[in-house]
Amino acid sequence: MQDFDLQESIKGIWDKLGGWLDSLILNLPNFLLAVIVFVLFIFIAKYVGRLFERITRKQIKQDSIRLMVVKVIKAIVILIGFFIALGLLNLDKVLTSVLAGAGVVGLAIGLALQGTLNNTFSGLILSFLPELQIGDWVETNGYAGAVTEINLRNIVIKQSDNNYVVIPNSKIVEEPFKNFTRTSRSRVFVDCGVGYESDLEMVRDLTTEVIKDKFPQRGNEEVEFMYNGFGDSSINFVVRFWIDATKNRDLLVAQHEAIISIKKAFDAKGVNIPFPIRTIDFSNKLSLNKGGE
Repeated sequence: MQDFDLQESIKGIWDKLGGWLDSLILNLPNFLLAVIVFVLFIFIAKYVGRLFERITRKQIKQDSIRLMVVKVIKAIVILIGFFIALGLLNLDKVLTSVLAGAGVVGLAIGLALQGTLNNTFSGLILSFLPELQIGDWVETNGYAGAVTEINLRNIVIKQSDNNYVVIPNSKIVEEPFKNFTRTSRSRVFVDCGVGYESDLEMVRDLTTEVIKDKFPQRGNEEVEFMYNGFGDSSINFVVRFWIDATKNRDLLVAQHEAIISIKKAFDAKGVNIPFPIRTIDFSNKLSLNKGGE
């Protein structure tokens, strides 16, 4: 058995420390440069974040989405600086290991939060979508109301019955939606019918004139009147005209006023708006005498 030599062990430790010290001195410029680069990228991240927030303040009205995007951009810039600093220190193996670990962790997080990430990215898309803004009146996924909030997970709409509906962002991106607020003028459709004995040309001219007086048309807009079918008790028609409308209620009010105006005009001219009639025939007389007499 070999005897333990204390002096030889101490000499080996000093030699090892000396090698590390020499290596540190040789790599000191690279180390200082890496620190400077990393700190510089931290300041760059702050500047880029402020610049992005200033540029997108009008485009992204939702504060929560804008702040989250700013944080993500800052993190990306800082990570870039970190990887450059590792490259300056010739830590290529460490850099490869970090990237591989980040990839595995990112894959695991992505699989675990697939639905949440889908809504998050959909929220980012909606925040830049000019066709959907806070305050707009929309119809989507079977609901209609004014948009009160857009965040990274969902949008919130307030229906006409004063109830709030929360809809995931992915549903808005994947499904069609109608926005009444994006256009200032909308077309209204009113269906009606007149009796078969009516003068169809007179009904057409009367209805068109009534709607024009009630709802003035602009530019190349016009009131359109068309008969569209023979009903059981009436000849049916549809009249179409333009109004100022930014929400569904405006259409309902216009239909309401148009129906009242048409009914008054028809009553004044004696135009009949028929309703379904059922006739019961009692021509087959049954004998009620006893014994069949």
